[in-house]
Amino acid sequence: MVLQTISSIINNLTLKEKADLVSGKDFWFTAKVNGVPKMMMTDGPSGLRKQADASDALGLNKSIKAVNFPSSSLSACSFDKKALHELGIHLGHAALSENISVLLGPGVNIKRSPLAGRNFEYFSEDPYLTGELAIAYIKGVQSTGVGVSVKHFAANNRENQRFTSSSNIDERAFREIYLSAFERIVKNTDPATIMCSYNAINGTLNSQNQRLLTKILRDEWGFNGLVMSDWGAVADNVSALKAGLDLEMPGKGLASSQEIIDAIKSGRLSEDTLNCSVLRVVKMIKKWGQHEEHVSYNFDEQHQFARNLADKSIVLLKNKNSVLPLDSENSIAIIGQLAEKPRYQGGGSSHVNAYNVVTPLQALKLLGIRNSYQPGYDLNSKKTNQIFEDHALKLAQSSEQIVFFAGFPESYESEGFDKTSIQLPNNQNHLIKN
Repeated sequence: MVLQTISSIINNLTLKEKADLVSGKDFWFTAKVNGVPKMMMTDGPSGLRKQADASDALGLNKSIKAVNFPSSSLSACSFDKKALHELGIHLGHAALSENISVLLGPGVNIKRSPLAGRNFEYFSEDPYLTGELAIAYIKGVQSTGVGVSVKHFAANNRENQRFTSSSNIDERAFREIYLSAFERIVKNTDPATIMCSYNAINGTLNSQNQRLLTKILRDEWGFNGLVMSDWGAVADNVSALKAGLDLEMPGKGLASSQEIIDAIKSGRLSEDTLNCSVLRVVKMIKKWGQHEEHVSYNFDEQHQFARNLADKSIVLLKNKNSVLPLDSENSIAIIGQLAEKPRYQGGGSSHVNAYNVVTPLQALKLLGIRNSYQPGYDLNSKKTNQIFEDHALKLAQSSEQIVFFAGFPESYESEGFDKTSIQLPNNQNHLIKN
């Protein structure tokens, strides 16, 4: 669609239709108005999370089956830009199969504390590595005709009080650490959208931060795409539009549209400012929302790619006394309930309804490796289960090799809150010490 035609569409829209276009509908869609179809977006930094229930924003209801790729925290350990590009292509194909136009990801916030609740979604504590891997990922996704929404812009590095916290940063750190990856991405990939985060920076709410959304992002870096809010990040949608935010997600229905209409009529908001955001919404829909053919993909092929990417990314910290590789001729004890009920992703908006989960115990059986197993601890409790522990210790004493599966339960790690400790649950530590 040429720009002149887009302009003519906008000229034929009523004020109500323009207000509707800059306010998202039904959690995952843009508004459908005269001459402009609706467009769907969904979470998907590590696998498609198209919701079965359009009212669910944080994964409380089941999403469609999809391949769960390694989280960004793991895939970044590959240092492999080609693999990240291929990951993007796989994600794009999955999105096309479900008529998804924009994937909400990747997350490129910088890791600043091991306690941060969303670290699993982010690539690295290093801005350069984060930017380079994200560029490869984004180019892969967008090569399929699906757009991305790079998030969370910016300095969104904690989950506790994320709606009300202010990230107070001096200018050098702001530029060199917190903005660096975003700048590299914008200048090298032309991402479809940027997602504005919940927090404030130096006291100014990001969704109303004109310096961040207009002066830096557009005027300095030359970003030409759309800026959308994180879900519920807009406190005042009129102030947000004036600052450079184009699309409030998911919008407040009639209330959002009426606020904009009233602001235009009272002179608080100029229609030219509104038209600028409407233009960006329409351009996004015309570029990324027009999928003419249904595309299918091979789940098993994607599952195998996910396995290969995980293999490339695993980091061996120590191999004291050459314990690895295991000797299949010697007895092997598998201890830890995570071998039976593995955790392979974090909670929240990136949570995937995984197509195929092969547990470590199942994998050992498929490989024909003889072993004995004891859970050792209960994942749903911090307290020691004496029966579990006694059985595990007895097995360990009678085995020549021990593989212990330890880690955080799901309740410890999710979007929405930060961890209070990096210690494993007490029952796991107690068993390890014994």
